[in-house]
Amino acid sequence: MITEEALPTYQTMLNTLDGGVRDESGASPTSWAVWTRAWTAEENRHGDLMNKYLFLTGRVDMRQIEKTIQYLIGSGMDPKTETNPYQGFIYTSFQERATFISHGNTARHASRHGDLTLARICGTIAADEKRHESAYERIVGKLFEVDPDYTARAFADMMRKKVAMPAHLMYDGRDDDLFARFSAVAQRLGVYTARDYADILEFLVRRWGVADLTGLSGEGRRAQEFVCSLGPRFRRLEERAQAKAKEVEFVPFSWIYDRKVQL
Repeated sequence: MITEEALPTYQTMLNTLDGGVRDESGASPTSWAVWTRAWTAEENRHGDLMNKYLFLTGRVDMRQIEKTIQYLIGSGMDPKTETNPYQGFIYTSFQERATFISHGNTARHASRHGDLTLARICGTIAADEKRHESAYERIVGKLFEVDPDYTARAFADMMRKKVAMPAHLMYDGRDDDLFARFSAVAQRLGVYTARDYADILEFLVRRWGVADLTGLSGEGRRAQEFVCSLGPRFRRLEERAQAKAKEVEFVPFSWIYDRKVQL
């Protein structure tokens, strides 16, 4: 929910992209600008709904949550897309699939533990994210169709830098390692894991037919080989990390009144 609430940052990021994609006036009638504003409005509904749900449950410290949102919007984000629309839409394709997966997994957890309201909320949001994913994937699919060499290189460049999660600068006023600890809990619970990251990468490689591209330049072929080999490499690294997992650690989270949670 905190990630969804930092929407001004994400709309700003899309409006930094070159190539006629950005909204030059703030109310531009171009198709790109209309899409970005409509996408932002829909994502805003997600944040609002989850915020209201958490407020009404009384289960969380809303003051600390609102502080985290304030800090996150103030900190911004750097997805390392470098104003490049190719990289920008590869990034959003990846992120929308990640949010589809994480909301869906949260819905299943909620249902398993008897909170059918939360399960329905997260299931509905996951369906929206799936539609967003489809839109961005189709944009990149068109880029592969009309400009396969540069798109393959942009894909490889984005993956070399690794896809940073939108809330990687999260801070609650106390914990400098908040995002890392939040990510560790999400990994342990199976909400969003390193395996999911590898799955998304392999899915996009298949979806865009990267392995079947022909007529590429030398640099394009190297990019093609790189992205097609990444999924198995990520899986091997994840297996090694799991094998070397450290001892059980519990840390307090200010969002739930400093209750300690296992990482």
